[in-house]
Amino acid sequence: MTEQKPSSIPTEKKQVRVWADGCFDLAHFGHANSLRQAKKMGDYLIVGVHSDDAIREHKGPPVMTEQERYKVIRAIKWVDEVVEDAPYVTLLEYLDKYQCDFCVHGNDITLDADGNDTYRIVKDAGRYREVERTAGVSTTDIVGRMLLLTKTHHLPDAVLNENAETTEANAASASCSTMRSPYTGISQFLPSTRKIVQFAEGKEPMPGDKIVYCPGAFDLFHVGHVDFLQKASQMGDYVIVGLYTDKEVNRTENSNYPIMNLQERTLGVLANRYVSEVVIGAPYKITKELLEHFNVDIVVRGKTSYNSCADSTDPFEVPKQMGIYHEVDSGNDMSTQKIVARIIANSITFRERNKKKEAKEMRNMKLMEERKLKEINANQPEPQVIDH
Repeated sequence: MTEQKPSSIPTEKKQVRVWADGCFDLAHFGHANSLRQAKKMGDYLIVGVHSDDAIREHKGPPVMTEQERYKVIRAIKWVDEVVEDAPYVTLLEYLDKYQCDFCVHGNDITLDADGNDTYRIVKDAGRYREVERTAGVSTTDIVGRMLLLTKTHHLPDAVLNENAETTEANAASASCSTMRSPYTGISQFLPSTRKIVQFAEGKEPMPGDKIVYCPGAFDLFHVGHVDFLQKASQMGDYVIVGLYTDKEVNRTENSNYPIMNLQERTLGVLANRYVSEVVIGAPYKITKELLEHFNVDIVVRGKTSYNSCADSTDPFEVPKQMGIYHEVDSGNDMSTQKIVARIIANSITFRERNKKKEAKEMRNMKLMEERKLKEINANQPEPQVIDH
């Protein structure tokens, strides 16, 4: 009698569910990069966002409201689900409630009002994973830029040092960068092609796709941009965002913008789920050559006013003549200027918040160093006594 082999029934692979949480105030590409890395660790990413009350209790007043922060995080393309009003101290009950295998956070320090690690519970339970923090950006850094707001704050130090006229700006920048904590101190973001590739999907438009072109500065990528791009995405199949250069934004805004430089703005836009492609350093004046090169079917912008080109011509003259220019009402009046106004109006509060946050981090770092030193000394073998 021939022995029958057991039939191989394919077993369904268990979905790995990942939890990540945070304030996500002034959500930037550093937050997006952390969530991108978290999603790579599993199949389904749930993001818990803290309420305004929780942030006030443990950290200080947030710049953006909880509803604004919920919407921005939902629009990040690696996020599958958002949990509102998540606890500031990460709890095992929440991981279990949402069937998450573990929690993911960046390798920086996050403390509650009492100066304790907010991830201590999940760490003790062995349900904590860590990802690399994105160097060169933090919410504190961005708030610092808005409080400083020079015409050159977005430029690398090397560029500033080449120009003798920027001595005053350098002095101001130095005075704003006195923080010693590596987590909240202002540092220069170093862009790379690798980071852009990580953020970009790299998908080409499909034959027959209606291509939408949306030019702009998209500085301090915020909830108003999210609502606009969602509306623009409904007008076609493939959304291309054209990002103006820092110099052009500086000229057209007639003020000390952009807050974020071109590379930073590129990553912020690429993280958005409604965006397919970004033209880095797009010309302010839309030409027929640009439209033909990207096979643009429709040019879309918001209802806000815009400035003329340097030669006083209309930057949208060509698409208007072609009949492919459209304006959409996002239904959201948020702007970069309004965010800056919030910071300036509460400048003393935010400066104090930043100082308190750093003081807690420095105390915690000192305790960690002392604990590590004790562990090293405890593991040292006792010196042998030689009996003569």
